[in-house]
Amino acid sequence: MRSWLPEGVSTYSGSIDHMFYMILWVTGIGFIVTEVVLFAFAFMYRSRPGRRATYTHGNSKLEIIWTVVPAAFFVFLGFMSQNVWSSIKGHVPHTDEEVTVTASQFNWEIRYKGKDGAFDTPDDVVTSNDMRLPVDVPVKIRLRSKDVIHSFFLPQFRLKQDAVPGLTIEVWLQATRTGEFEIACAELCGFGHYSMRGVLTVLKPEEYRTWLSEQEAGVTAAQAGQGAPAPAAAEAKAPPA
Repeated sequence: MRSWLPEGVSTYSGSIDHMFYMILWVTGIGFIVTEVVLFAFAFMYRSRPGRRATYTHGNSKLEIIWTVVPAAFFVFLGFMSQNVWSSIKGHVPHTDEEVTVTASQFNWEIRYKGKDGAFDTPDDVVTSNDMRLPVDVPVKIRLRSKDVIHSFFLPQFRLKQDAVPGLTIEVWLQATRTGEFEIACAELCGFGHYSMRGVLTVLKPEEYRTWLSEQEAGVTAAQAGQGAPAPAAAEAKAPPA
């Protein structure tokens, strides 16, 4: 069957896709069976000349069956989805790669640790709507919001998480191939919601290191420029003798 979903490019996208199609098949088959029975009974017991309606209390055995069977399917799907949920949401792999993403109307601020190895310090590398990550490396993403609820959505990575004011929510991903991918906001967050779009570029590890080093050097140079003393005034010309 042809996939209805965009290409999965994270280590857990396959698990989520499997659950999606499992639920789709179960609910789809249940829907078809229910509708077929509905229309069959509507046809068989339609009004016809000479036929009188009769009252029936129902069938307790059938009622138990059509209650227990769907309930069993829901429990089965619940256990299956719980395993997937726990492996993704309940466990963040240990990694040295961390990024802070702060949402605001209508922008994604991407923050990387500077040379001091800590966030929210003067040497942080900060970009706007431009995220760069290494391929085949788990990355922890710390989500924040400055104003309203936003939803950090990476369709190809099967990652979607609300960014809530006052909270720092941790998620993670591990890309399986290089390329450029959309960062979307999946929560109506204001009149400019449609324009809240960023780009995630997945690079080879060495290319990512080179890019990050260049950004760190730019921050260091900017700090040096801000801290440098003002240029000396030009020497006054000696008055003519």
